Amino acid sequence: MPYPLEWDTSTGEQKKMPALKVNRIHGVWAYDGYRNPLTRSSSASRVSMTFATPATKGQRKVYHFDGQREMAVGIEALLSPDLYGLEVQLPPVNYRIRKGKLREHSFDLRITFRDGFRRAVYVRYSDSLAGEKTKEEIKAIFEATPACFADDKRVVNGDRYTRAYRDNLLRIYRATEIVDQEADAHVLDRARRGGYWLMRELLAQCEVTSARAFNAVLRHVGQGVIKANLHAVICEYSRIWLA
Repeated sequence: MPYPLEWDTSTGEQKKMPALKVNRIHGVWAYDGYRNPLTRSSSASRVSMTFATPATKGQRKVYHFDGQREMAVGIEALLSPDLYGLEVQLPPVNYRIRKGKLREHSFDLRITFRDGFRRAVYVRYSDSLAGEKTKEEIKAIFEATPACFADDKRVVNGDRYTRAYRDNLLRIYRATEIVDQEADAHVLDRARRGGYWLMRELLAQCEVTSARAFNAVLRHVGQGVIKANLHAVICEYSRIWLA
């Protein structure tokens, strides 16, 4: 039954709250970003996660992301065997558009590769990226970014990271945290030798448990050895093929 018209069910204007702070976690490196994005938002889902990278010597560290898509970009970077380190909420770059006032911009992520190459990442939605104002802003930011800050700057369209794509990245990353070289080698051997169309047909040919074989397939998808449609939830009925 609908509420009477005089009932106001809105939350109204909310008092601005300070950003949430994550307390120290035993055995986990603390968050060290320039700013804390864990504030209340009606348009973005803030994310806080822990990851281990070669830069942290395999020790987990806390990372805060502005939203789900920024998190997905970070996880996608973590899946690369060339990744060395990941940084988020970087110190701001000062820039100016034409003769306007001086502004600040913090890149969403900075990825450091094993060869020392550093890439700064700017994440935005397609609607925003299509605007002339945003294009002008990006141009000014990139021109103002010093060479010592990053060797390369990239714009990433956040719309590419659909919910299914993000969920798949998370599941693939969780699978990579399980080291099972025997299952990886066995599943890849069966993938190269056998005939299949769906994942379940490949799993049926494996002599390890379905759970181990499934995680092995996810790890191979993450490394690009086996292909699948990441914009649909990966399951045993997914179409898969060798790269």
